[in-house]
Amino acid sequence: MTGDELTGLVDRLRWDRRRDPYRGRREYSQTARQVAGECDRLIAEGRADLAVPLLRKAVDRITRALMYLDDSSGIVGDDLQELMDLYAKACVAATPNPISLAGWLVKLECDGPGWPRVRLADFAPALGRRGIAEVERLVAERADVADPESWTGAFAVRDLREQLAEVSGDVDQYVAVLAEHLTNAVQYQRIAEALHAAGRWDEAMDWARRGVAANAGSPYTDRLRDLLVDMLVAAGDTPGAVRVRREEFVRHPTAAGYRSLIDTVEGAGGDDPTTWALGVLRDRITKQPAYASELVDVLLAVGRDDQAWQEARHHRRWLGGPQWQTLLQGRAVTHPDEVIQPYRDLVEQAILNSADKRRYRRAVALLPALRAAYQATGDHTAFGQYLAELRVAHKRRPTFLKTLDAAGL
Repeated sequence: MTGDELTGLVDRLRWDRRRDPYRGRREYSQTARQVAGECDRLIAEGRADLAVPLLRKAVDRITRALMYLDDSSGIVGDDLQELMDLYAKACVAATPNPISLAGWLVKLECDGPGWPRVRLADFAPALGRRGIAEVERLVAERADVADPESWTGAFAVRDLREQLAEVSGDVDQYVAVLAEHLTNAVQYQRIAEALHAAGRWDEAMDWARRGVAANAGSPYTDRLRDLLVDMLVAAGDTPGAVRVRREEFVRHPTAAGYRSLIDTVEGAGGDDPTTWALGVLRDRITKQPAYASELVDVLLAVGRDDQAWQEARHHRRWLGGPQWQTLLQGRAVTHPDEVIQPYRDLVEQAILNSADKRRYRRAVALLPALRAAYQATGDHTAFGQYLAELRVAHKRRPTFLKTLDAAGL
């Protein structure tokens, strides 16, 4: 492809705000990918200087286009990030003016719509000392005038300051900047990872412990907890690692927490905690019966299928539909007679669920499993009788009867 043809291709990335936001998205994405492919080829051929201006223009145009076209699938956003990454690669290969590049990056981060992701580490070799110093100057200016409640003040400036500290290579500076905003487990994790990478294990574990304690109920804490456990194991403190898992299980006893506990205990060569974990769950259920679903999952995980079935029947109202159906499928293999009535109940509930537009199809979808259960008991006529009774009971639901007919039932 010639230079003029590639320029024309980039020009096709314009998006008129008056266009239908839902039409032409696939073709637009294909154009973006074609631009990426051609520019990647230029970089590989040692002609990155030709790719640099084209890639910046492409990034600018798609960034603006995403404000007006529908990208609920995220496909065009991914295309944009790929072009941004290619632009960084091209800049490293054919260094543009570092002052201009610094200004563009800060403006994109602070004044842009929030995409694409600006990664200073990718641009650092191209920026060099002059460019990095310019980014620092511009960020300091922004910090002085930004509204703390605005995107720039609440995120962009902080994000750039953290990235600048990271690319500086000064671990203490990086930790200090991250510590200014300890609002979630992710910040603690980044600090712990930086200290761990620097060989400062004790400090890393201390920060990880603090983060776990400060954000115990956050789903983002799971990865931080995993990091802490891994560091404790690597340091030879396997009892400490198991203790972290046990403490979390006591706080929030789930099947996922049990699996994490088992993995850590097995790695440490400790005693099987299953009996203890089941005791914790049963005690919690007396106060919070919703945890019954977790107890059932743990019992199934350890092969105690009969106990799982009994607990599930006793705490049926606390089990979700998919979990209950999975239990029925498993129980039908060994005790088909025990699942017949539960399946019939599910069919009836589905039929009567007026809030579900697909209720009849859901009900009919359960019937093959119910038929198989009847047949597994050795009674090959009972299902036909049940089906006849079902038709009579719901004779005033013609749509349901048509759904049965369509399924050949």
